[in-house]
Parts: sequence; C-alpha cells; structure tokens
Amino acid sequence: MKIMSEHTEQDEGKPPVGNLTDFVYGVTDDSPLNIEVAINEDGRVILFHDKVFKNELSWLEFDLGTSELDFILDGGHMRNFGMPLDRSVSKHMQNTHQVLTVLLDEKTGDAKEGHYIPLIIHQS
Repeated sequence: MKIMSEHTEQDEGKPPVGNLTDFVYGVTDDSPLNIEVAINEDGRVILFHDKVFKNELSWLEFDLGTSELDFILDGGHMRNFGMPLDRSVSKHMQNTHQVLTVLLDEKTGDAKEGHYIPLIIHQS
C-alpha cells in the first residue's frame, strides 16, 4: 500500500500539479494517506484509499508513457499520485475506462463506500 504524507515536486513541462494529500481530510505524520491500486479477479482496476477527499473526484488520468496516475478533482484541480504504478497494474489500466474507488474504514479496513470514476488514458 502506498503511504502519502510528503509533498510532490512539480515537473515544469506539465501544468501545475498539487499534492494529493492537500485534498483529503485527516492526513498527519501519524495518520498518512494510504492508497493501493489493485486488480480484481476479473481484471478490473480498484483504487483503495482510507481518507475522504475534500472535493469530489471528477476523473482519473493515466499516462501510459510514465505509468503515473493523476487525480482530477471537482473544479479541475489535478493531484499527482506520486509514483508510477507497477507494470502488472499498468497493463490493466490500458484496457479500462473506469476505476472503482473504495473508501476504507481507517480502523477496521472494511469498505465504507465505493464509486466508479472515469479513467482517461494518454501517453506523454
């Protein structure tokens, strides 16, 4: 599971991208944002997270060239996932048009709610 609590640096060749942790509630040094991108038995992409987003997720963008996932929030704010996805996950991203996002309970790890979010694929 990816743990996020630090700010990401911006690439000058891309539009400004903020840190994903700026747009979720409750991130501290003692309580980081945990995110995991997984593939279920049907080959569908699922994104698990344990913090509530301050704004609605509008869509996700995946760059085939860099294997990086970006979160686009309501209002057009872009937030970078902060690391390339594993090759085994990346190959499934190419063949999907939506991702199931699942909010997990921080204490129990049980699924609290899930939503399908559109996925846009591009290559840099």
